[in-house]
Amino acid sequence: MSKLLIVDDEIDIREFARNYFKKRGIQVFTASGGSEALDILKEERPDLILLDVRMEEMTGVEFLQKMRGEGDPTKVIMVSGIEDEETINQARSLGIIGFIHKPLVLEELQKIVMKELKQGA
Repeated sequence: MSKLLIVDDEIDIREFARNYFKKRGIQVFTASGGSEALDILKEERPDLILLDVRMEEMTGVEFLQKMRGEGDPTKVIMVSGIEDEETINQARSLGIIGFIHKPLVLEELQKIVMKELKQGA
């Protein structure tokens, strides 16, 4: 079974996406911030991470820097409601595989996530 980690400080988005992908046979883990996500990453070894750019405790880019600094190659798709080219470019330099804009469009999200999880399976 594929594993997906959703990291977002907005509980509504986490729960909505968790329920959506759980119904599609994916094992889903959620985290409200970077520290919690790093713990889950080490414990569960997800196949894919949906990562919010702006979070209170640490930004998505800071999370990526820690994760990559520890040598973790897990595929990451960034999710954000902002259009910040500098942040997007910084995340791309850290190896993200995609970028999705909020508000989330379910069809787009499902297409990208399912494609990546099938490639990793």
